[in-house]
Amino acid sequence: MPLALRHMTRSQFLAMLLTGAMVVIVMRLFFLQVIQHEHYVALATEEQVKKLVIPANRGMIYAMDGGTPVPLVMNQQVYTLFADPTVVTDPTHVAQVVRDVAGGNLVVDDIPRALAESKSQKSMYRVLAKNVTLRQAELIKSKELKGIGFQKVSKRVYPEGDMAAQTIGFVNNEGKGQYGVEQQLNDRLTGKDGLLKSVTDVANVPLSIGKDNIREDPKDGDNIVLTIDRNIQAKAQEALMAGLQRSGATHGSVLVMDPNSGKVLALADYPTYSPAEFNKVQDEQVFRNIASTEPYEPGSVLKTFTIATGIDKGVMNAQTTFYNTDKIQVEDRTITNALKGVTGTITMQKALDNSLNTGMVTVAQRLGDGKTINKTARDTIYEYFHNRLGLGERTGIEIANEQKGILISPQDEQGNAVRYSNMAFGQGLNVTMLQVAAGFSAIINGGTYHSPTVIDGTYTNGQLNPEKHSQTRANVISQSASAQAKEMIHNARVGYTKTDTPGYYIGGKTGTSQTLENGQYVDTQTVGTYLGFGGTEAESKYVIMVQVSGKNMNLEGNKHAMPIFTDLSNWLLNYYQLQPKV
Repeated sequence: MPLALRHMTRSQFLAMLLTGAMVVIVMRLFFLQVIQHEHYVALATEEQVKKLVIPANRGMIYAMDGGTPVPLVMNQQVYTLFADPTVVTDPTHVAQVVRDVAGGNLVVDDIPRALAESKSQKSMYRVLAKNVTLRQAELIKSKELKGIGFQKVSKRVYPEGDMAAQTIGFVNNEGKGQYGVEQQLNDRLTGKDGLLKSVTDVANVPLSIGKDNIREDPKDGDNIVLTIDRNIQAKAQEALMAGLQRSGATHGSVLVMDPNSGKVLALADYPTYSPAEFNKVQDEQVFRNIASTEPYEPGSVLKTFTIATGIDKGVMNAQTTFYNTDKIQVEDRTITNALKGVTGTITMQKALDNSLNTGMVTVAQRLGDGKTINKTARDTIYEYFHNRLGLGERTGIEIANEQKGILISPQDEQGNAVRYSNMAFGQGLNVTMLQVAAGFSAIINGGTYHSPTVIDGTYTNGQLNPEKHSQTRANVISQSASAQAKEMIHNARVGYTKTDTPGYYIGGKTGTSQTLENGQYVDTQTVGTYLGFGGTEAESKYVIMVQVSGKNMNLEGNKHAMPIFTDLSNWLLNYYQLQPKV
C-alpha cells in the first residue's frame, strides 16, 4: 500500500471513494443527458407519442331521380377486430368469445394458432375479424378481453341492390375500388386519411396535452353524382330481362344516352350481380360493363354511318339509285345480301330499309372512283368512322377497363378494299356499343359529337356541383347531312314496324352479325343488335342501343333486340311527357 494511503484516516478514504463515485455519476449523467440527449428523447417519444390514423370517409355514389341525387352507394360504420398477441393472456377464451359473437366475420380459422404465430414474430397487431357490427363489438367489449381492440371502418352498402352494378363496381376487402366507377375514380372517392400524433397513456389513449400533439383532419372522398337516371336504369334492366326471357338469350346489354350531351342515362347488363356480394361471383366477366369493355362486330346498324358519310360527301341521298343484283364483286370476293329479291333499280332509302349490303358497298365505291373502293374511298371512310365519329378509339368514359376495339387504317396492309367493303355494312371491325351510340348520336343530333360520360358532378351539403366531362367536336357532319340521314333512319323504322306510340319521331336500324371463333366466322351463333333514337321532330331525347347474344344461338336484331328497344322507347316517351304530334 502506498505511504499516502497508509496515513489516511478511514473517513478520508471513504470521502475519496464517494468523491470518485460522484465524479463517475456526474460524467455518466452528462453523457446521458447531454451527449445522448436526442437519442433518449427519441426513444421516449416513440414510447409515449403515438401516430393514430383518422380514416377518411369514402365518397358516396348517387344517381339522378329527376333533378334530385339519390344514393346508390352509401357507407355503413363497422369495425375491424384485432388483437395484440403480446398482451392476450388466454387465446382459447378469446377464440371462443370472438367465434360465438362474430363467427361469420372471421378472417382466421384458428385464432390461438394465429396469435401464437404473430407473437413468435413479435407482432403486436393481428386482425381476427372484419365487418363487425356495433352490436357485436359492444358484446365483445363487455367480456373485457385483454389485448383485444377495434378500429372503425366503413363498409359499402347498396340501397338499390344490383342497380347499375357494372357501372358502379365495388370496393374489395382491402378498401380499393374494383371495376366501374369505383375503380376508375378510386383516388377521388378514397379521399385522404388524417393523422393524430399525440402523447398517450399506458392504454394508448391520447392525452390532450403535449407540445408534440399534431392533428391533420381527414379529407373525405368526393360524393360522385352519376348521369344515370334511376328510373330509366330500372326500366332498362326490366326491359332487358323481359326481352331475354322471350328470346332465350343468355347475355344482353342496353345503353341509353342523351344524344345532345353525351350523358349516359342507363347501362344495363345481364348476367349481373349484387355489389354487396361480389365475393360470390364465379365469372369475372360478370363484373364488366359490356357496352364499354367488350368490342364486337355490330353488323348492319353501322349502315347508318355509311349513309351519313355518303350524304355528307355529296355522293348520295335518299332517292339516289343503283342497280341491285343481290351481289357485288370486290376484288376476289363476292358480297351478297341476306335478303334476296329486292332487285333492279332501287333507291338508297330502299337499300337501307331492306338492309342491303350491296347498297352500302355501292356508297363506298362512290366515295372513290365510283367503281372500286380505292385509296380515296378508304381514307374517307376512315376519316368519318374513326376520326369524326370515334369508332375504334376509347371514348374516355369514367368506367374502368374501357377497350378501344379494332378499326384497321387504310395505311395498314389489311386495310384493303375487301376489308372496307365489309366495314361499310358493319363487319371487319370490332367496336364497342358505347362508341357506336356516341357516333350515332352525332349523326342524328345535327352533327356534333359528344364524348360519353357517366359523371354529372359532385354532391356537397345538399348541393349538386356540375362537372363538365364531355368533349365535343362540332360539324363532324353538316346539319343538312344529319337531317337527311335522320329522316332515312326514321323511314327505315316506320316502314318496318307499327309498334311505336303514335305521334312521335322514332328511327332505328337492326343489326345481325356473325361471331368469330379461332379467327373464323361460325354459322351457329349470331349477335342481335338494335340502334335507334326517339323524341319529337324538333328534338331527339334519347338514343337506345340493345345487344343480345347466347352460346350457339342465332339471334337477330329485328326479332330479338328490337322489341327491347320498342318497350323502352315507348316508356321513355311517357316518362319525358313529350307532346305527340296531332
